[in-house]
Amino acid sequence: MNILIPFIKSCDWIWDKGELINKILGEFRLTKDRSIYYNDNFAIRFCYSANWTFSNTVLSLSNLKKYDNIPFIVCLVTKKTNILYIANSTFLVKISHSSQELRDNNIKWSFNWSDIIKDFGGYKNAPENFDFLFASHIEISFEENLIRLVESTNNIAPTWKKFEVISSQEIFDAPQRAVDFCNSTNFHKLKWFLDNQVDKYKNEILIAWFIENVNIRWRIIEYLIAWEDETLRNELVEALHQKHKNIPRVKTQNDIGDYVAIFDKYKTATDIKTKIMILQSNPKAYNIDKLLDFLSSDDSVFLFYFIGIEPSRIVNQSLVSIFQKDLLNSTIIQSHWAWRNSRWVAQFNGEVLHKLIINQSNEIDIESSRRFLENLISL
Repeated sequence: MNILIPFIKSCDWIWDKGELINKILGEFRLTKDRSIYYNDNFAIRFCYSANWTFSNTVLSLSNLKKYDNIPFIVCLVTKKTNILYIANSTFLVKISHSSQELRDNNIKWSFNWSDIIKDFGGYKNAPENFDFLFASHIEISFEENLIRLVESTNNIAPTWKKFEVISSQEIFDAPQRAVDFCNSTNFHKLKWFLDNQVDKYKNEILIAWFIENVNIRWRIIEYLIAWEDETLRNELVEALHQKHKNIPRVKTQNDIGDYVAIFDKYKTATDIKTKIMILQSNPKAYNIDKLLDFLSSDDSVFLFYFIGIEPSRIVNQSLVSIFQKDLLNSTIIQSHWAWRNSRWVAQFNGEVLHKLIINQSNEIDIESSRRFLENLISL
């Protein structure tokens, strides 16, 4: 993709879509699938317009699904320049108005040029941001995006309601609670338990790393570490050692954290996040309404347990407060990913996660954290 984009921009003088395609095919080894040209690294769809406006259909959603795990680029050829957008499912606002029958089991409908998001969390949908944008997309499954698209396209009422903050004091006290907890022996007890689980199931975690379906992979790793159902865990271990055959269905609860531990003064919820260290990705962080709901309790402490993985080893693990300074400063609020009537969803910058996995830190700026919470409440 880093070679493709400069090549296309160097061809701005070509006003003919067919001629541009022929030049690209002469430069890159691409396979044609109807209107899509692709290889292992990207897929691209060419459209043409005599000017900058374009209202026609781009592609069917079912076709997009086939290429949603690699960068999907739409190139609009005009008489002035070639306009490029990344158009994976994360970057679609909705599906065309003719798609009132769109359902999660009926995805034959198409999206238009106007359905592509032009700004994503403050990042312009432009070639200079494609690497960052795709790193944000790759952590979100097509199925998750489909649920959002069905709701936004068909104007279905949201299933999640905005959390009503009645008293904010407990929420604003959360950064100080986090500081106190991270400086206590209870923090080390929690870290020891999670590290021990990783060490106990490290072989199974590395086997799970090779599962192609990202959501299943992460659920299995979370279950191995955090859940108490020994019967299902043993079934998972056996299935993983049988080369992923007959893996039992794993459902994780839709809560704010994967592991809850209660201490004398604190109720902690820890969300387990696995980071592939050799890949750029910006994982989803949390649902903001669920976070505020949890932090409204006067003993609540919310943390992340980051696990760094390479193909043949577990690099390191870190237990980090949600208010850790670098983590907080790099948190991105993704407005388009919200259920309607909600406060949206947060996402992390993967580069910061990489650093925190290598060097655990729980430096917290209480005043900055409170300003951050005040902003979340006001959304």
